[in-house]
Amino acid sequence: MTSLLRTVALLALAGGLLTGPTATAAPDVPHDGGQVVHLDHPRPVRTMERQEAVEFFWYGCPHSYELEAPLEQWAARHRGDVALRRIPAVWAGGPDEQAQLAHARLYYTLEKLGQVDRMQLAAFRAVREQGEDLTGAEQATDWARRQGIDAAAFRAAYRSPEVDKATNGASALLVRYEVSEVPTVLVKGGRFRTSPSRAGSVQQMPEILDDLVARA
Repeated sequence: MTSLLRTVALLALAGGLLTGPTATAAPDVPHDGGQVVHLDHPRPVRTMERQEAVEFFWYGCPHSYELEAPLEQWAARHRGDVALRRIPAVWAGGPDEQAQLAHARLYYTLEKLGQVDRMQLAAFRAVREQGEDLTGAEQATDWARRQGIDAAAFRAAYRSPEVDKATNGASALLVRYEVSEVPTVLVKGGRFRTSPSRAGSVQQMPEILDDLVARA
């Protein structure tokens, strides 16, 4: 619940940056660093004691699914100094926008219920391996019930104001963080990011993240 409220707060900030007085300012230009992109002016996701790694993903993306287990293992190794946070990707106007919005709603519902750590890989498997359609309220609720989540609680969270706001603002976060592919992982307060095309492959991303986290 706390994580979802922080997401909603960030969405409000992102909306202000995109539509407020500073909206006409030139965006930061990413400098190509080979396997990572370096931003001269970082955009911290939020202030916290530990470093934060932020993954942009989509349940329908095969590369996001391929990264999920290695990323969870990477986060477990860095549990003492890095907090992993996820943001569902929604490209406004793209051909997959409706599916991405539905999957974002599913993710934020799981986050509100405190079920992301337990259910993230299961959601990927359902979509990518089992071919389940989780883009509707009833389908998603039935799937959640089969995973041991209370159906009434899931249904209430699915249509809650917090999940509505987070879902509707998800596309603004892609613009804010200049994300052009998924999966993309940001570290160092948003200063660096990497992705399969930058790293060379999904399999190489954890090693690159190790290097970025170790940088002073």
